[in-house]
Amino acid sequence: MSAALANDLPALREALAGGLLSETEFRGETTLSLSLEALPKALALCKEKLGFELLLDISSLDHFGDDPRFEVVYELASLDDMRHLRLKAKVSEDESVPTAIHLWKAADWHEREVWDMMGIPFSGHPNLKRILMWEGYPFFPLRKDFPLAGRPTDMPDVAFTGVAPLEGGPFVTAPGGETVAKREPRARHQE
Repeated sequence: MSAALANDLPALREALAGGLLSETEFRGETTLSLSLEALPKALALCKEKLGFELLLDISSLDHFGDDPRFEVVYELASLDDMRHLRLKAKVSEDESVPTAIHLWKAADWHEREVWDMMGIPFSGHPNLKRILMWEGYPFFPLRKDFPLAGRPTDMPDVAFTGVAPLEGGPFVTAPGGETVAKREPRARHQE
């Protein structure tokens, strides 16, 4: 952890009080797990008071079978002293995440991608519509309950109308195996 980030953490801890659920340090990177209610305050504090000018990414996780099911992850950085901070918050299927567009314009496309691929809505987003899949597509492809073999489509202008063949494809890890390295798609072609 950088010395500058170490100076910021006490202010975050104090401002968030009960909203800070856990703090993890791994390989020099700090991750703060927050309640969903504390997330907007934490993001605003990071941008406006602590100088995190860059929103590098917003991603999401599907903890299928757990409640809350989802988790949103924000990657923040500063330009002047190269600080990096990760903020995470769990989200139930019936909850929405407050938008961060008023803080970082880059949140626009990131939030739309999370909505499109995982189905996590962002309240207050001015244009929350699909960015990769077509409007009206009824599924969220990155959810763990989305089948690897894909789903059939009735769209006539798509290159094929059958099931999308993903299982066993070049980007899909193999189940089981001796080690993680053996399950990697690249390992299949090295034998």
